[in-house]
Amino acid sequence: MIKDKTSDKRKIKNKRWRWVLKIMSLSFIISMVFSYVSSGILESVNNSIAFLVLFIFISIGIVFDTIGVAATSCEERQFHSMAAKKVKGAKEAVWLIHNAEKVASICNDVVGDISGIISGATGAIIIARITTSNSSAISMVIQLAITGLIASLTIGGKAAGKGLGISNSAEILFAVGKVIDFVPFIDLNKK
Repeated sequence: MIKDKTSDKRKIKNKRWRWVLKIMSLSFIISMVFSYVSSGILESVNNSIAFLVLFIFISIGIVFDTIGVAATSCEERQFHSMAAKKVKGAKEAVWLIHNAEKVASICNDVVGDISGIISGATGAIIIARITTSNSSAISMVIQLAITGLIASLTIGGKAAGKGLGISNSAEILFAVGKVIDFVPFIDLNKK
């Protein structure tokens, strides 16, 4: 019996480390893609489009944070009969709830945090572009205003998203489930 418990603990520990390595690899790839897209777009656009890119990255973080919270706060009961009737998105919603820890980790920690980091980097690029010909006092005011804007939109948006994720978790997961069902290269049966 002791060997079986030790073996089980070792398997669980190995499984956790594999998950950590997968999530680190996923984070590395997503951050490179987001950074590449951000810097590629920002090189050739005016400041209005640069701000639009910034708001898109902030919005991505908020949306994924909301999905992560919804996954951890939703009950699966309501989706069982829908899944049995083969309603598109219901089976995927059940999968999201069953894997809520991983879904929250990917949505909140990977995509949400990377979006925050890329938002900050995008903000820094915008600040550098705007302040190149201004005095140091004006440059400081612009820097503080843009940094404050990024922080307040991110934090306020995520706070609103958390409330929305908790109060409308079933609707959110059902919508995400429909998207997953629609995307042909996502197969939850293999995961």
